[in-house]
Amino acid sequence: MRKSIRIVLLNPNSNSATTDSMLEIAKRAAPPEVWIEAQTMEYGPSFIANETALAEAAKLVVQAGIAADREGVDGILVAGFGDPGLTELRKAVNIPVTGIAEAGMAKAAEGGRKFSIITTTPDLKQSIERTAFRYGYTNRLVAVHITIGDTNTVMGNKNMMSKALLQIAHQSAQNDGVDAILIGGGPLASSADQIASESSLPIIEPVLEGILLSISRVLGSKNTKPEGSEF
Repeated sequence: MRKSIRIVLLNPNSNSATTDSMLEIAKRAAPPEVWIEAQTMEYGPSFIANETALAEAAKLVVQAGIAADREGVDGILVAGFGDPGLTELRKAVNIPVTGIAEAGMAKAAEGGRKFSIITTTPDLKQSIERTAFRYGYTNRLVAVHITIGDTNTVMGNKNMMSKALLQIAHQSAQNDGVDAILIGGGPLASSADQIASESSLPIIEPVLEGILLSISRVLGSKNTKPEGSEF
């Protein structure tokens, strides 16, 4: 079957395993007419844990996005929860650029819901709050919860990461008065199914929401709809 839409997922860090995990999530969500590819940054941190790394990643994302646009992709998904480089890249290309934070927050706040964010990076808490403000969700975001323990240790083991995220998801559900919980990070997305299966609230997974929004925007920009598409 001919692929009528081509979207590139840009992982702002240099961890190819994370890229593969996010690409798998994106491909599962896409209809057969949509081709999803992914790119890992050639250098930089293996995961983005602070604002210095976030700023460095933004520069790399812009460069990679401009190159992808020149290669003829139809849309770009910035798959880092800080949406690094998103604003600058939008100014540099003429195709839809989507961020997983903007998509995840939009879904979490859908219908006027209040939400919390669960994540593993304490040094990015203020950045996440500023991102929510930038997208207009200050009155919807109730809290940002950080997993207990060293970030490297927690993220170095998927089972440990899932348990740590589930613990703070339970705390949020019990104490925050929210309607949904958003997972705050592309590398954390692989834990979504496990957390959702044990959570009393809807768990919003940002990579999934990011690719769905990206597809929708590309279809809108093309003013076309692939045969059989539900988007």
